[in-house]
Amino acid sequence: MSGTSGIEGKVVAITGAGSGIGEATALLLAERGAKVVLGARRTERLEALAARIEAAGGEAAWTRTDVTVREDLTGLVELARGRFGRLDVLVGNAGIGLISPLDEVRVEDWERMIDVNLKGVLYGIAAALPVFREQGTGHFVNTVSTAGLRVVPLQAVYAATKNAVRTLSEGLRQEAGDSLRVTVVSPGVTRTDFPDSMSAEMRAQVRDRMDAIAIPPDAIARAIAYAVEQPDNVDVGAIVVRPTAQA
Repeated sequence: MSGTSGIEGKVVAITGAGSGIGEATALLLAERGAKVVLGARRTERLEALAARIEAAGGEAAWTRTDVTVREDLTGLVELARGRFGRLDVLVGNAGIGLISPLDEVRVEDWERMIDVNLKGVLYGIAAALPVFREQGTGHFVNTVSTAGLRVVPLQAVYAATKNAVRTLSEGLRQEAGDSLRVTVVSPGVTRTDFPDSMSAEMRAQVRDRMDAIAIPPDAIARAIAYAVEQPDNVDVGAIVVRPTAQA
């Protein structure tokens, strides 16, 4: 699709596609004519989402994808190529936020965030970068967070993993040359099932905050679509989307 703009006909793979921002992005891009390849752990969610997209006249494929397993990311990229012949965009969206005070020393939670939020993105790059190089075109879109822009208590490790992805993405952009694009999108408080992985106390706090100020996930999907629809020689490097009420 070199030299073209827009979303129609582009093949877009999305991790964390089973709910929230990933689901909203899949629906919006499919509505605008993209062929979407859905990856997440909950296959029943993927199957339902693909059916919904196809019922609306779109094209979708899906495969169970655990981003902590490198082979799963390879499989997601291979599905895109096998079903649609290429891959134009990889949206690295899967993420978890096991927030807690550092004093609680929840090392397993720290490791889990590193595995999902950082290594999951790295595995996606490992799978897609050679394909993009072979095609001579491609676009990485990585979901980071406003938590990395304004670091607050309880979110130190979570913010660190998101800022690691921000740094990684900038390095990738500089190495990518003039044929590949790299975008990071930083959502603020967004209404998703993100709190589900947190402790009960943290979950209640975060849900209260969501109820007060959260924006819907399609607000983030529109930002991703904006980056994807640009002409190939236009690289939208970073987009921050937050509620107006968020400090």
